[in-house]
Amino acid sequence: MKKLITITCLLFLGLTQIQAQEKKNEPKAEIEFEKLTHDFGTIWDGVSKEYSFYFTNKGTAPLILSNVQPSCGCTAPEWPREPIMPGQKSKIKVIYSPGGLRSAFSKTITVSSNAVTNNVTLTIKGVVKDKPRDPVSPVKTQPAEGGF
Repeated sequence: MKKLITITCLLFLGLTQIQAQEKKNEPKAEIEFEKLTHDFGTIWDGVSKEYSFYFTNKGTAPLILSNVQPSCGCTAPEWPREPIMPGQKSKIKVIYSPGGLRSAFSKTITVSSNAVTNNVTLTIKGVVKDKPRDPVSPVKTQPAEGGF
């Protein structure tokens, strides 16, 4: 009876190892970004800014971006809907519109995919200030009425 239990356990462990090895060799997509954060520096209120985050599929399977979700409505992402083949590069363009905010900002964009690391967070940041006004032109004076 002991031999039967021992043989059963060894068979179970052997099958588990084979399955783990098969999963290890399975093709997988890997997303690698050149940068995860972009600082716009100072931008003017009412002026939209855009930046492209470039990435490469470093894996052995096609990379599919399933969703690219910004943290607020002031940020609009554009991303590829077709699979990114192994070794291929692509980009996610992010457009930020301040919409009246005049302060420092930090916004995130969550990239969901079939990659080994299936969620990656990108960040844009900067400071929004009032647009500089045109230099004041000299004030013209009107002559007083009924003048002498």
